[in-house]
Amino acid sequence: MVRAMKRLLSLIVPLLMAVGLSCSVQADKQARLTKEVQETIKMFKKADPGMDKLFKEAKGYVVFPKVSKGAFGVGAAKGKGQLFAAGQLQGEATLTQVTIGFQLGGQVYSEVIFFDEEKALKDFQKGNVEFSAQVSAVAAAEGASKNAKFVNGVAVFTLAKGGLMYEASIGGQKFSYHPYDKK
Repeated sequence: MVRAMKRLLSLIVPLLMAVGLSCSVQADKQARLTKEVQETIKMFKKADPGMDKLFKEAKGYVVFPKVSKGAFGVGAAKGKGQLFAAGQLQGEATLTQVTIGFQLGGQVYSEVIFFDEEKALKDFQKGNVEFSAQVSAVAAAEGASKNAKFVNGVAVFTLAKGGLMYEASIGGQKFSYHPYDKK
């Protein structure tokens, strides 16, 4: 009996340690992403000080600190970010984009999506948001936020980080959302 207990413990202890390590790695990834998101918000506010009002008054917003995009005829982009509602961190979002057309190159940019309607925010949280070619992003620059145009409760701003892209294409962005566990 004692031998069986020791054997069981020798199996359970490493398993519990592995689970604990996995949780620690996830927490580190979340903390790193949160830091990148906060830095990105500062960059957007620096590019356009008027954007501070959008961050304060929006029903919610999602910040993608780094969206990487590459293309040679067919293009693809991917980014990871965080969603805030009423100024509080809610969860993690993923952006995926596919485009087709005349395009060549690669670039990295940041993107912020503001929601000025509760319905648009809830739709995003349910994973019911896809941007078609008709939804266009505005480059963040001084005064850009004053002329923000919300389409279906959504306004999108981007800030180039680097790279060069020649592009005349159509496509869309798709999003997924996963709420963080409330502790």
